[in-house]
Amino acid sequence: MQHLVDDEIDLRQLWRTLMRNKWGIFGFAFVVTVLTTLVVFSMRPVYQATATLMFEGKKANVVSIEQVYGLDSSGSEYLLTQLEILKSRNIAEKVVTKLALQEHPEFNQEPAFSFNWRDMLPFSLPGNNTPKELSEQDKLNRFVEEFQSRLKINPVGKTLLVQISFQANSPQLAADVANAMGQTYIESNLDAKLEVTVQASTWLSERLEGIQAGKKAAEQELQNFLDTENLVGDEGGATIANKQLDLVANKLIEARGDRLELENLYRQIQGAKGSIAQYELVPGVLQDPTVQDYKRKLLEIELKSSELAKRYGPKHPTLIGVQSELNRVRSSLDKQILSVINGIKNDYLGARASENSLEGTMANSRVSIQDIQRKEFRRKELKQEVDAKTAIYDTFLQRFNETNATDDLNTGNARVVDPAVVPGDPVKPNKKLIILLAFMLSAMAGVGFSLLLAALNNTVQTAEDVENKLASSILGILPLLKITKKNPHPSYHEFLDDVQSSFAESVRTIRTGVVLSGLDNPHKIIAVTSTVPGEGKTSVALNMAFGLAQMEKVLLIGADMRRPSLAKALGLDASAPGLSNLVAGTSSLEDCIQHHASSNIDVITAGLIPPNPLELLSSNRFATVLETLGAKYDRILIDTAPTQAVSDALVLAPKVGAMIYVVKADSTSYLQAKAGLKRLREINAPLIGVVLNQVNTRKVSKYYGGDYGGYYDNYGYTAASQNAA
Repeated sequence: MQHLVDDEIDLRQLWRTLMRNKWGIFGFAFVVTVLTTLVVFSMRPVYQATATLMFEGKKANVVSIEQVYGLDSSGSEYLLTQLEILKSRNIAEKVVTKLALQEHPEFNQEPAFSFNWRDMLPFSLPGNNTPKELSEQDKLNRFVEEFQSRLKINPVGKTLLVQISFQANSPQLAADVANAMGQTYIESNLDAKLEVTVQASTWLSERLEGIQAGKKAAEQELQNFLDTENLVGDEGGATIANKQLDLVANKLIEARGDRLELENLYRQIQGAKGSIAQYELVPGVLQDPTVQDYKRKLLEIELKSSELAKRYGPKHPTLIGVQSELNRVRSSLDKQILSVINGIKNDYLGARASENSLEGTMANSRVSIQDIQRKEFRRKELKQEVDAKTAIYDTFLQRFNETNATDDLNTGNARVVDPAVVPGDPVKPNKKLIILLAFMLSAMAGVGFSLLLAALNNTVQTAEDVENKLASSILGILPLLKITKKNPHPSYHEFLDDVQSSFAESVRTIRTGVVLSGLDNPHKIIAVTSTVPGEGKTSVALNMAFGLAQMEKVLLIGADMRRPSLAKALGLDASAPGLSNLVAGTSSLEDCIQHHASSNIDVITAGLIPPNPLELLSSNRFATVLETLGAKYDRILIDTAPTQAVSDALVLAPKVGAMIYVVKADSTSYLQAKAGLKRLREINAPLIGVVLNQVNTRKVSKYYGGDYGGYYDNYGYTAASQNAA
């Protein structure tokens, strides 16, 4: 049960600790706050300006942006890609160069504080201590990194908006950089589009050269075949050389040739499946003069429309008129194409009917016709190859012209919807918040440090500590007296100088406790010891002798023969014979006893310091001396050595009737004191209690008044009782 109680957190004890150190905590917090205030008010204000940019996903009208870039501008991947491009080092470097920020005064300030720990050393470290000279590119890289550290780019929720913020000491610079970032990104995007367009044009141009060469080779092969076979005519008519054909054969050949030519065109028409665009590619349609006139006029109007679109908006009357004319010409062209297609169909049907009528005459000229058909078939193959390569060439040529002439690539994919304005108030430092946090954190640090010191404090401070930590009863408390240069040991004579003082009252309280502890069997011989030197055992022995001498005949013996101080404390002759002389038998009892008139006590000092004090105190002669002295005095007090220093007190314990253990408050480790008490208890020493010496009663009463104020008041320890006395 006691263990559980010890493990509980005593909130009252924590509060007392804080109250005991409140001025130190407040002083530390005040100093830190003042220093923080000085630092904060010496800092330059930082302003932040923000520009809002909106991405615009847009598809091209003539050549799709996906074909040029390979990106889908409608997807989230595209937006994330553009966001990363906006954050890229390339854009930041362009802004730095554009605004000449490397020459700006804000970026060329000397640091307010510079520190090099190498300069503090009294010796030089091995290696190259000279800073490495940076190249211009390295300097630019570091500058851009510093620039980007001030830059913030944040998307706005699930929108196409992004906020570009920049922080600077100059509000104008912050606004200029934020706006320049958005504008530079838009310009960079246009430059990238132009570069890709140029690359596409170059590739198409190279491909056109190869396709054109193949087209010319096919046309040359067709021409060579026609020359070799003496065939003429672009529409498939052939002149059969070196052969004599009758009129029927010639007519049949012409009819078959016409039919084959028209059949090829007819098949192309059938394959077009009613598409005007496919009809337009049929050679018969392409060669129609009216179609060619319409196409030429259509091209002129398109060029005119393209030029007007660059100057006027889409709703301009001139551009609308040109667009109407363009639609009219396109409609007329479509009608003419359909007219030519119908004519080809009718011609094909007529040619096939003519061929059927001449079938009867085929027998006489079959050999010649077969030969002509073979040549015509070869000619058609060559002609089809020429037409196919021509179509491919025309397709690439059209795409090349479209890529060069497209105008939608000149529009940006983003725009600034909310330009940055010059900020009026800085965003940092937040002086009030920093100062408040500095005060709070420093106060918390002071509280923590106080609690840490309290936790690390293993001394005995109060009567409760004596009972809990030392497991001993408290015999009394002696208050701390003020020490001066003229009076380094005020406790030696305070009892005699001021019998009404709190110190004198404390001595009388201890005296009462000693008397009451041996009411039925009075303690004739009382030893006073402590844990370590300097705890005031000699002072306690003196004042106990003074107090008891008011009622009894008292003898005070100085048994601490290693560090004797009794003679000096009482102003007696230190060279006079003492205890060592008496036990050794070299001096008589009368010679060894000195009388202290002020207190009316007899004193036996340590005398000549022997080489073996422990053997002297443990000898039978010493026991005999005590027995002899006990017959002459009512009370004998012995000032003996500390328990942790030597074993004198352990040897002396069996020879005395009581022992008083002195502990210096707020000084002696309770572990040491506990160990000293344990040694005495192991030999069954007659301990009657502990005297807590040099207690700062004013401090203890102030911070422990709730528990100890009444206790100290009862015995005259507090300031109030002192004033009353």
